[in-house]
Amino acid sequence: MNPLSVEALRIWRAGVTAVDTGGLLRRTVRVEGEHLHIGPLVFPLPKIGRIAVVGAGKAAAPMAEALEDVLGSELLLSKNVVGWVNVPISQAKPLRAIYLHPARPMGMNEPTKLAAEGTAQILHIVSHLQPRDLCLCLLTGGASALMPAPIPPLSLEEKLQITRTLSAAGASIEQLNTVRKHLSRVKGGRLAAACTAGWLVTLVVSDVLGDRLDVIASGPTVPDPTTPADALRILHDLGLKPPDIPETVFRVLEARSAEPPPVCRSRVENLIIGNLATAVTAAAEEAKHLGYQVLTHVAETAEPSAEEVACQLVDELITLEHRPGPACLISGGEPVVRLVEASQRGRGGRNQQLVLAALDKLIRHPQFDQTFPRPFVLLSGGTDGEDGPTDAAGAWIDRAMVKAVARSGSNVTDFLQRNDAYSFFEEWGTLIKTGPTYTNVGDIRVILVSARDGSEAAGDE
Repeated sequence: MNPLSVEALRIWRAGVTAVDTGGLLRRTVRVEGEHLHIGPLVFPLPKIGRIAVVGAGKAAAPMAEALEDVLGSELLLSKNVVGWVNVPISQAKPLRAIYLHPARPMGMNEPTKLAAEGTAQILHIVSHLQPRDLCLCLLTGGASALMPAPIPPLSLEEKLQITRTLSAAGASIEQLNTVRKHLSRVKGGRLAAACTAGWLVTLVVSDVLGDRLDVIASGPTVPDPTTPADALRILHDLGLKPPDIPETVFRVLEARSAEPPPVCRSRVENLIIGNLATAVTAAAEEAKHLGYQVLTHVAETAEPSAEEVACQLVDELITLEHRPGPACLISGGEPVVRLVEASQRGRGGRNQQLVLAALDKLIRHPQFDQTFPRPFVLLSGGTDGEDGPTDAAGAWIDRAMVKAVARSGSNVTDFLQRNDAYSFFEEWGTLIKTGPTYTNVGDIRVILVSARDGSEAAGDE
């Protein structure tokens, strides 16, 4: 790796570090004397009966561990703290009071039987609390898949089929969650409706653009603004019908249309304690520390395809090439990827697809040397360390690599069309592999352009 690539990864990692979920919780929850502070909320401890903790997410385990540390052994005992949090198998470890339930393997962001069994335990806990009790719900990205509770007669396998079909059809996270909410006993405010505690406080690390609480984790503790009719409309708009979608799905959605909305008995507060903007801001501070002129952008609405976002980033790169001095763009978002049929599909994820699409556009540029005279790096990585069903967070390219790929005659378009970016970048050695990061707020993209004399990127050529 050349120095410019090292700096791009350093900037990206600074963003990831800033949204460490344990650190975010410690900055939000504290005990002072006889009071428990949770963000702006203050609870007199003598008035609290017991404390229950539930939740789910790719990064919920560090939150649970940090919460136990903040409460301390005395409160864990005196408040008879009980907890159940669904997490990836790699995060499951013994804690003092909160059980971290191993609900799915790493790299498998889909509902499992273990996750469904854990969700049943969560529903049991929240429905057996008293009016003086406080229930804390910890939610991070990945909670939708980690907290499945399909409505009978819909089976978990059928729920899994619709999730896969929607994703393959290019459904946005909002569309996906709208459908899933109306097929679930916990999503769309139904976890809150099941809760019998006096207070339910949900601490959220958002992985959804725009931080809509009803979309994050499919809004288990938030009133649902969508309806079963909206879910049916999404299926129609995406052209999905039996046999692509099980007939049971339509029966459940039609039956739910006749039901009243869920009623919540607890007083509920939902607090966002970290998001993509938190990560982008921290990454920008690191870039400034390294001497770059920094521009930032965080998407607040659904992004288009990875290929379209790649074109936008290449245009931004051209703009940076004509700015004086070392320049940097840090953006956050989450594009969608349309998958080819499974028999043709390779390995990859949206970040790898985006970077490969940018590479494809760059090697086709008719005046590459004139348009991109300065060394650059373009990088995209998921903050959770997982990009699609792979062990890579994303990938990066630089100016020298673009020229080398062009000389090699490699068919980049073929890899792109087969969703096989992982295989391509594995061969070129530019995958980003971090292992689990225990956080998840979306994707961070970094573009760096060196000073005009190229001194900041020696060895680029």
